[in-house]
Amino acid sequence: MTIRGILLMMLGAGLAGCGGLSTGELTPTQLEAVRAQGVAPEMVYVVDVPGFQLVGQSVSLYHEEGYQAFYLSPRGRQVWFGVDRGAFSDAVCPERPVHGAERVSAAVTCERDEVGWYRVSGDRHEYAADEDGRVLRVSGVRGEIGRKALRTAITGAHPAPGVTPSPPAG
Repeated sequence: MTIRGILLMMLGAGLAGCGGLSTGELTPTQLEAVRAQGVAPEMVYVVDVPGFQLVGQSVSLYHEEGYQAFYLSPRGRQVWFGVDRGAFSDAVCPERPVHGAERVSAAVTCERDEVGWYRVSGDRHEYAADEDGRVLRVSGVRGEIGRKALRTAITGAHPAPGVTPSPPAG
């Protein structure tokens, strides 16, 4: 079953009060769960995606210690949000696949603005931003979420309330 199918099942089951869909902030239980998976606390961010709600069961580890979550609309449209270590640049932009693109090798077009990089590949588009050694990305299907909504989401990305950063190594 696809991620989209699982998310639609959760939406249809009406799990809002049971950790399914939430307003966008993570509960203490969800924060503990991602920490137990190995997500570095400084990677746990949240976004506000107008018309979409955070799917509580989707919060999880991304790559080695990054964070990811899905947001779902009442009509079954989904948005992916991820945070990982690294840097983003004009040179990296066309080389890194857009999340969820049908073909990883599909061409990526990039447009830089004051927020970050607006990226398109096939039917998917996303915004990527470079923030203090982290790359934040929010993506969705073109026609299901607009560029302006992606831009608004990435602009408002912030560390999840209640997260205590790990002490510096050394």
